[in-house]
Amino acid sequence: MIYYPDSLVDQWIADDVAQGDLTTRILGIGARQGRIIFSLKKAGRTSGIDAAEKTLRKLGLEITERAEDGIDVPDMGVLIRAEGKAAALFMSWKVAQNVLEWSCGVAEYTARIVRAARSKNPLIQVSTTRKNIPGTKALALSAVLNGGGIIHRGSASETILLFANHRAFLDFDNSAEAWKRVIDKLRTEAPEKKIIIEAETMDEVKAALPSQPDIIQLDKCSPAGIREAVDLAAGRCLISAAGGVTVDNAADYAEAGAGLLVTSAPYYAKPSDIYVTIS
Repeated sequence: MIYYPDSLVDQWIADDVAQGDLTTRILGIGARQGRIIFSLKKAGRTSGIDAAEKTLRKLGLEITERAEDGIDVPDMGVLIRAEGKAAALFMSWKVAQNVLEWSCGVAEYTARIVRAARSKNPLIQVSTTRKNIPGTKALALSAVLNGGGIIHRGSASETILLFANHRAFLDFDNSAEAWKRVIDKLRTEAPEKKIIIEAETMDEVKAALPSQPDIIQLDKCSPAGIREAVDLAAGRCLISAAGGVTVDNAADYAEAGAGLLVTSAPYYAKPSDIYVTIS
């Protein structure tokens, strides 16, 4: 479960209906009682329901039915239903719909990548990057988890990933000795963390392998390149494929031997279509 701060939910509401719904006010129907139902038009994976519920409750609505996040529902499956004053129903409408559409879209795409990859390797993991759309991190991380993925790096402070950009600031000549010096320092200073290094060429893979990093990540590498790295590693470390991984090629990377896929693609998935009725 990902926590949604009250300040975040308040901002969603304020961005859209801080002064209420003008049409509802003019018509004088705000005090009337009614209900709102959010349904997933096409079968798929759910996400954003916890966030939508918090939004609806913030506006004083009573939840009368809801599905769980992270499950597959059929066509027109009900995600959440609430009752209350019409003023609150109309204020919540687009706020909750936007949350649900984007979240379900990310979760469904993640689930599709996971299914594709695991059709070739049942043990492979699919993780998503820190390159989430600004302002969507809580929803994005929740949607990825609900889609069956994992979080690659929630923040730069929680994991170690040595990039070429880090090495540019070191006395580093890409020799096996240079790799050992840096990897040993990382391992000594952070003994509880796995050591992940990003390699850009097979020569870098060869130079880094004797120091036994836990994971070697290859960015924008073809499945054939991943297979070469896996063969070079010979089980000494896990090979991760990052950059350019999508639902269309996930199975190819898994078949090539990658143990981890790192992708940003789910964040830009087509939103799901959420059907809303208010009565």
